[in-house]
Amino acid sequence: MRILHAADLHLDSVFTALPVEKARQRRRESRDLLDKLASLTVEENIDLVLLPGDLFDGDRVYPETIARLKTALENMNCPVFIAPGNHDPCIRFSPYVRETWPDNVHIFTSQEVTSVELGALNCVVHGAAFLDRHRFSEPLEGYAAPKDDRLHVLCLHGAVDEPGSAYGNIRREQIRESGFDYLALGHVHQYSGEQLCGGSIWAYSGCPEGRGFDETGDKGVVIADVWKGHASLRFFPLNHRCYRVLKTDVTNCTAAEAMERVIPKTAERDICRIVFTGETGEEGIDLHALETDWAPRFYELQLRDETIPTEDIWQRAGENSLKGLFLRDLRTRYEAATSQQERNLIISAVRFGLAAMDGRDLG
Repeated sequence: MRILHAADLHLDSVFTALPVEKARQRRRESRDLLDKLASLTVEENIDLVLLPGDLFDGDRVYPETIARLKTALENMNCPVFIAPGNHDPCIRFSPYVRETWPDNVHIFTSQEVTSVELGALNCVVHGAAFLDRHRFSEPLEGYAAPKDDRLHVLCLHGAVDEPGSAYGNIRREQIRESGFDYLALGHVHQYSGEQLCGGSIWAYSGCPEGRGFDETGDKGVVIADVWKGHASLRFFPLNHRCYRVLKTDVTNCTAAEAMERVIPKTAERDICRIVFTGETGEEGIDLHALETDWAPRFYELQLRDETIPTEDIWQRAGENSLKGLFLRDLRTRYEAATSQQERNLIISAVRFGLAAMDGRDLG
């Protein structure tokens, strides 16, 4: 049996870090993913679609999003199962409850695991729903699939091996004892790859579209070919754009030269954060000027200065002056700092403090 496994679409995310018009465009692109999923289902001869939660980002869902989702699900022309997650729990006013869905769609509405038999596929689909934004109980506690010749698959939103998690902890020993041939999981936004636990294979498909710099690189869905006691997984990238974090060393070169080294070929469609490292003078890097000059080459560009001053800046700490006193104090703090974030803050203080004493404008 061939399964399409997709989760964490987070439709109608607000994309607050982007300008308003680009945030609106990103929401439209997220809706376009639905058509891609429907086309992929037909092209790959998918027998079953599993959507383990967080299809929506929250309570507010635009009518056009609901309409696009219904059309896409119906066009998949195969059984579709949805297990609501913590961002889109099955509550009273949820679209899962108030809307009428296509006949090929089954939505799990119980917090307890229930099952649906698909006789034509010799398969049983098991699943459960979030009924709130948190779930402290363990959904697979005491639950196992029957031992028979049918395929048993699970569609579930939850956190693997996170004891005390507020998002439905799933222990590995529970997976090992579950008897499922494949567990399609949602919640983690990074593709996990194929995970074997006892006789069961499980995976997180990750999210199909990144929404921030904590979700970098290609995003997509999983196609799983499942046999009794065996599954083979393929990852399909579907994202319109990538978030990328690119580090570049400015030591012994200009910031512009350092940027040129790391600009990706896909800059015009990607959302990039370039982080400058290495050593610079006490003035640091003029991020505003660089961003103004280089932004047109990117869909969206952010710059970060994580450089450190060259050693000669600290040599002035020996001066018998206000600057010397200032630098001695901050160097002591810098050497005692326990994190890079704290050190970066101290470096900023050095640069802005010296600029203020010299009457320079750092912006």
